[in-house]
Amino acid sequence: MSNKKIGPIHPGEILREDFMKPVGLSPIKIAKLCGVPRTRIERVVSEITGVTADTALRLGKLFGTTPGFWMNLQARYDLECAAAELEDEIGRIETIDTEAA
Repeated sequence: MSNKKIGPIHPGEILREDFMKPVGLSPIKIAKLCGVPRTRIERVVSEITGVTADTALRLGKLFGTTPGFWMNLQARYDLECAAAELEDEIGRIETIDTEAA
């Protein structure tokens, strides 16, 4: 068994692989159904930009999920990217004991 860590998963990958591919939706079709420019969905699906609150509301309605589902995917992605980038710096921060204060 491998202990290989997978990298952060962009919400665009989830949108593309779990929502679009199974039903054959294109970014253009999703954009039309959501009432947004096609470039917005294309950029999310291409993992160039993240999911905004506005987009989360629209995707949630379109796919019968919650806006929070999409925002949580984005937040987790952002945190995992930041943690990887700042790993050494964060590792040097000592935790304080708030119980002793």
